[in-house]
Amino acid sequence: MTRAESLQPAPFADMTPALRAAAPGLRGSLTANAPLAPFTWFRVGGPAQALFIPADEEDLALLLSCLPADVPVTVIGLGSNLIVRDGGVPGLVIRLGKGFNEIVVEGDTITAGAGVPDVKVARAAGDAALAGFSFLRGIPGAIGGALRMNGGAYGGETKDVLVRADAISRTGEKLSFSNAQMGFSYRHCDVPDDVIFTRAIFRGTPGDPERIAAAMNRITESREATQPIKSRTGGSTFRNPPGTNAWRLVDGAGLRGFTMGGAQVSELHTNFLVNLGHATAADIEGLGEEVRRRVKDNSGIELMWEIKRIGIPLPA
Repeated sequence: MTRAESLQPAPFADMTPALRAAAPGLRGSLTANAPLAPFTWFRVGGPAQALFIPADEEDLALLLSCLPADVPVTVIGLGSNLIVRDGGVPGLVIRLGKGFNEIVVEGDTITAGAGVPDVKVARAAGDAALAGFSFLRGIPGAIGGALRMNGGAYGGETKDVLVRADAISRTGEKLSFSNAQMGFSYRHCDVPDDVIFTRAIFRGTPGDPERIAAAMNRITESREATQPIKSRTGGSTFRNPPGTNAWRLVDGAGLRGFTMGGAQVSELHTNFLVNLGHATAADIEGLGEEVRRRVKDNSGIELMWEIKRIGIPLPA
């Protein structure tokens, strides 16, 4: 048994019978004390008190409309930019699965469910000879996360191609947001955190298929050469401060390859943290905080987390 496996939190109280009783027509999967580590790229963290994978948008709206107001709700996507703390996540965790994976191309627009991986939207755009989507090839998450964080890479951002985002409120109401209503800024949107995105409508411009394919190939090659994508890692750990890059600041503090517990600052790209195989969530988050401290001491600049951290830590 590894150190990570030996640090098991006590089970949460089972809230699923009450949820099923409140929403008897529920069709999706609802599981008590469901492990979340398999859903994250770091492969660490404790369970969800209740994990709900809705069948579709109507199923999601049904449960939310019946959910007591005091039950916290957390949404996860592909887990590429996520640390789940070792104590697990209280309340209801929602993961959008197959019912949110549809892609439809009509003319110059692409409609994609919030569960669709960004790379699949980039490929669909390329197949339809639509330019403007190649940057999505460089983002390892899903469309829901791209909407929430104005995901961007390689010179493009979600705000550049979004027409409209559909969503469900915390109370089960269907909502819609135009690009302007999203309030996009760097790695951020102004839509309240308790709103769950379900679908996005994008618009591209007609382009040359060969040029689009070449652009995506360059992004793929760049990621493989410069990022530890074959390791247990996440996306970019810290946001780039104005006028510089986070990796330069981490490198400047002499932290390339720096290790704490089972976690390491990537030797390939210093804005990535890596699970060496036996890390806990506390190892990874603790390493990130130590990096922030040393960078602040060295440069005077305070790095801000880009990776989302959810749940509760285990008692020390």
